[in-house]
Amino acid sequence: MSASANDQVSWLRQPGVLAALPAAIFLLLGFAGPLVMVFGYSFMPARSFSLLQAPTLENYVSVVSESYYISFAWSVSLAALTVLLLFPICYPVAYGMARLFGKWANLVTVLIAVPLLISENIRLFGWVLVLVKNGILDGSLQTLFGASASGPLYSVPAIVLGLVYVYLPFMLFPLVIGISMVPDTLKEAASDLGASRWQIFREIELPLSMPGILIGGILTFILALGSLAESKILGGQAIVMIADDIESAFTFAQNWPKGSVLSVLLIGLSGLIVFALFRRIDLDQIIGRR
Repeated sequence: MSASANDQVSWLRQPGVLAALPAAIFLLLGFAGPLVMVFGYSFMPARSFSLLQAPTLENYVSVVSESYYISFAWSVSLAALTVLLLFPICYPVAYGMARLFGKWANLVTVLIAVPLLISENIRLFGWVLVLVKNGILDGSLQTLFGASASGPLYSVPAIVLGLVYVYLPFMLFPLVIGISMVPDTLKEAASDLGASRWQIFREIELPLSMPGILIGGILTFILALGSLAESKILGGQAIVMIADDIESAFTFAQNWPKGSVLSVLLIGLSGLIVFALFRRIDLDQIIGRR
């Protein structure tokens, strides 16, 4: 046996490699395998259930010809709007949790994390009771002011409210980590040199907390991009997001190739955004390697 073959065998026998082998096999079969099948189905003729047919690009063409790009546009727009709304909401809270709340920070963390233990659908149906016509909001306005909220349920603002509510923790906790990474000594030094509070925030705190901001933005955007329950429960088909089209293609329409091509495009769009933004994040700094 050659030296290179011996090196390969010895590498495979390393304890770390052997320990990671079950997880690698699980990920290969449970994660990579279905993705490969979805990618393969995206080239199959419409409403076929076999991968043994001649490949075609008609499903990709139909994304434009059947106006599925509108669903993509709605999904991207609402996901971006969710990130833009959550940042000014979460940054002051995250700053307080990291710098001001002290012993109360843990209590605030628990209060924010507890809703995650409840099903997302149940929480959204709670908002249905608030927003529906003659519901809690409408009834309270009529009782107190004699005015009506005109049933804000089943509208785009209701969907945005649901997205902001559901994905708030995914923006908040990375922001807390990012703000905690900013050394107090830098702010004290800037203050001693005559910098104003706004200058310290703009030149020191905001840039150094940018890894947490980017990670929170990525998490929120990707999750909101593939959201389904918010548009169905709070939107009532006021608009159709891409996840709605994917679900319909795989279930009611029984058109697996159409659902596959929409899934491939959504995964590709998400991956492109993630890779583009992660090029601006120093992961070694975040996990404390340097």
